[in-house]
Amino acid sequence: MPYEWPENIHISEPLAGGDRTNHSKELHHSVLPYRMLRDREGRFAEWGTCPRKVSGTSQLEAIRMRKREVVFLSKSPNKHDIYLEIGEKRFFAGAVEWPGWCRSGRYEESAIQALRDSGPRYSQILQSTGLVFMAPEKESSFNVVERLDGNSTTDFGAPDVPLARDKEPIDSDELERFKTLLISCWVAFDKVVKMTDGVQLRMGPRGGGRDLKGIIDHVLVADASYLKRIGWKTQNIEEDRVENRLDRIRSEILDAFVSAAHNELPVIGPRGGKRWAPRFFVRRVAWHVIDHAWEIEDRSP
Repeated sequence: MPYEWPENIHISEPLAGGDRTNHSKELHHSVLPYRMLRDREGRFAEWGTCPRKVSGTSQLEAIRMRKREVVFLSKSPNKHDIYLEIGEKRFFAGAVEWPGWCRSGRYEESAIQALRDSGPRYSQILQSTGLVFMAPEKESSFNVVERLDGNSTTDFGAPDVPLARDKEPIDSDELERFKTLLISCWVAFDKVVKMTDGVQLRMGPRGGGRDLKGIIDHVLVADASYLKRIGWKTQNIEEDRVENRLDRIRSEILDAFVSAAHNELPVIGPRGGKRWAPRFFVRRVAWHVIDHAWEIEDRSP
């Protein structure tokens, strides 16, 4: 069963004095859709309440919650700060404040144009979240704030260079906003997977391209690798159903992101390598799942 948002999107907070030591508890009283709020019999919990036991990677204890509407305003909804990642063969243009909104091109101009063209598409992903996003109507809506030297991964086809501002801390409001963005990307991916289930995707121009199962498996493997890059130890639990595998890896992504944002994960790996910053982690995870959601849409008959 895919991720689905309730009709009226709300975000809930625990009452004062609630236990916040287990980040898994933050998942259900922040932005998780109904799917993650089920009791052991599979019944949906009422929005704004939590059953005594909730299925998932953690058994979440019942907690009283109050609700407030999710409304996050961009600093300048009519103007978008973007960055350019410049490789030898490929350019990426991405929005600083909107993880996942990132497109590539052979040249700087084509990458920026691709980003602009995808604005309405990205807006559809966010339309049920309460996030205020305005798709750019012209190129002057963009403000290039940083240019990055790309690497071999850039030329291979993935954004791979952090921004200078990725070192900035993440406050509580921004943390909730990023989690909402991540979940909206997963909702979009699951929706398109459901719509194309059993459909033969068109092959690429050279007859290549993964089938639907191959894309899902690829996203799962990539997400697991991203968790390692942020310093999170994944749980080695085999799941037969792909829905369960997606649920588990996504819960771990949210847990890892919260831990990293709270400076609870080491920034240097055991061999001296530098871990991903949580801001970059969110951008990479969101970009990858959106990129493949749009690939599935574009290759659907």
